[in-house]
Amino acid sequence: MLVLGVAGVMFIYSAQLERHGTAWKAQCIFWVLGIAVYVVVSLIDYRIWLSYVHWIYIAALVPLVLVLVPGIGDSQFGAQRWINFGFFKFQPSETAKIAVLLMSAGILARSKIGNVFDSLGVLGKLALAAGVPIFLIFLQPDIKSAIVLPPVIFAMLYVSRLSLRFFAVVLGAFVLLVGVVAWDTACYVNFMQENGYSYQNSEQRDLYNKRSPLPFRGYQRNRILAFAAPNIIDQAGTGDSYNLNQSLISIGTGGLTGKGWRQGTQAKLGYLPTAVSHNDFIVSVIAEETGFLGSLTVISLFGLILFNSIRIAGLARDRFGTLIAIGVTMFFTVHVFVNIAMSIGLVPITGIPLPFISYGGSFLLCCCLLQGLVQSVYRFRRDFS
Repeated sequence: MLVLGVAGVMFIYSAQLERHGTAWKAQCIFWVLGIAVYVVVSLIDYRIWLSYVHWIYIAALVPLVLVLVPGIGDSQFGAQRWINFGFFKFQPSETAKIAVLLMSAGILARSKIGNVFDSLGVLGKLALAAGVPIFLIFLQPDIKSAIVLPPVIFAMLYVSRLSLRFFAVVLGAFVLLVGVVAWDTACYVNFMQENGYSYQNSEQRDLYNKRSPLPFRGYQRNRILAFAAPNIIDQAGTGDSYNLNQSLISIGTGGLTGKGWRQGTQAKLGYLPTAVSHNDFIVSVIAEETGFLGSLTVISLFGLILFNSIRIAGLARDRFGTLIAIGVTMFFTVHVFVNIAMSIGLVPITGIPLPFISYGGSFLLCCCLLQGLVQSVYRFRRDFS
């Protein structure tokens, strides 16, 4: 964690070097707070949280509602995801992830899981516990945060030995959903081309949104198109596929050993946009300046964290501890995989940050807290009473 944190501060500094950005200083402050959170949470017996999961869940829902209230929620880039305290912008979706994880682990720890029919009540509780926050997060809109929660819950259901038929049905539903999204995207392309509309014109995109039953916004469909058919939406490579193109250039020019710290040109010259180079696409900066070997080192460090969490899940003294460790493992797995995959064009760009490295106070504190929970599971793996 500390090595990744130091690397994050270093490359945030490098990404903002030419414009004398101060995000790296804020990240240092967040790291001091994060370490304190990690230590405190790791020293508390994780079983205590089982008695308070409902209150933690309710406490996390309140800011999710407040952020949608005009005048309270801070709106940026067409999304209302933050509550601005002046010295700090708080993102309620991050605490909601922790609350849903603990709530789901609490429900499953207290319930008997068998076949799907016998577990309908439990599945209903989980659907409600996750569905309400996901719905509120969608309203912001913040799809990237919402898509993290289902894999976390499914991972906990899997280790709870729920019937494999359930996962087969979910897989079928997922394939169907992908098909519906693909069909809707094709209809969107036809509508825009038949009317001679521009994909970059938000008002013209909104005309299709009024017809579509799916809760996507125009720019979200454009991101899918930039991934699936960039030649249609952005033939010149200067529109919705621009960030990905510049990310690929950054990663490709890094070679085996990179150009050296602070020697990268993509972020320095502004080709890799300043708004994303130190957060969503920080891995592109790392790859350009440290090359394949540096990137492999970062991935290996994440691999150690994930392996250790799985190991702790197997050592846990009870079901609640196992579920927490597995839930946290999947949380980090989704973030690491999606962030790196979107940077190299394997999945559509979603804006999911890279744990411990991307700039962001709320997310960093969330990551430290979750790792503190895993450490608590390990620390109290034996009965000391």
